[in-house]
Amino acid sequence: MLEASTGPRAALSAADVAARWRTLRVELDRVVLGQERVKEQMLVCLLAGGNALLEGVPGTGKTLLALAMARLLDCRFRRIQFTPDLMPADLLGTNIYNQKTQEFEFRAGPIFTDVLLADEINRTPPRTQAALLEAMQESAVTLDGVRREVSPIFTVFATQNPVEFEGTYPLPEAQRDRFLLKVALDYPAAEAEAAMLAAYAGGVRLLEEGVRALAPVLGPAELLACRRGLPGWVRVDESLRAYMLQVVAATRTHDWVEIGAGPRGSLALLETSRALALLRERDFVSPDDVKEMAAPVLAHRVTLNPEAEMEGADLPDLLRQIFEQVPVPR
Repeated sequence: MLEASTGPRAALSAADVAARWRTLRVELDRVVLGQERVKEQMLVCLLAGGNALLEGVPGTGKTLLALAMARLLDCRFRRIQFTPDLMPADLLGTNIYNQKTQEFEFRAGPIFTDVLLADEINRTPPRTQAALLEAMQESAVTLDGVRREVSPIFTVFATQNPVEFEGTYPLPEAQRDRFLLKVALDYPAAEAEAAMLAAYAGGVRLLEEGVRALAPVLGPAELLACRRGLPGWVRVDESLRAYMLQVVAATRTHDWVEIGAGPRGSLALLETSRALALLRERDFVSPDDVKEMAAPVLAHRVTLNPEAEMEGADLPDLLRQIFEQVPVPR
């Protein structure tokens, strides 16, 4: 279990941080009913400092989840509805000539925020999708040869409909790899859907009144401090790091796989496993943490070959085989 820090290393102790994130989860539960696995994965993504790709059919709460997260973090929030005619300049901004000063002035686009909701990202062509790449990886945007920094806590929550839907553009491999996690949303459980109906029947609109009623739990500076302190609060044994490498390497050699996970997948597995351990108030990563984060970390990084798909294989089947073959460290 976590213990409070006594040294001068950090203003926040690991125990304090875990308590704050526990409070954040409680507040999130007030608005986003059900979807327990999804909410935990979103918190892992935020704590680990990555971006999340949320996939699910319309109406499963993707937008509500992003709005509630931004509200609880007390940070700047922008939403962009991705459409087929959206251009990169609509995201990044543009230089406009000022006739009074006879100089070009930069008008910042919505990417200059803390949390960006890229709604239905796969409804815009890859050219516009790629405009997010630099900001997602390097927290900066280069426009007309000038590099401009974005927020140090810049986070993208991108929603997408299943690729089988009409009017969608598959995300390129390089774009998908920039997302720390792919979070799959399914239909809510019957109890959660009944609670939603009860709330709306009572006049409470979760997307409007519910989100506005949330009180911020963490600020941007505290979120940044949590991310920077995470490596010092949760240890990852060398045997666990070797275990992660073997799991990711197995995706590159398995007979079912056409494209395996790259090194960014190994790093993502490390960071998310460490974040999950802290959220569960432990100061060490366990093999179960690795197994639990493997699916959302690898879902968008591994492509099965046509033969495997014809046989009805899917990612859970692949991971089941890999975890059966890779020895678990003691």
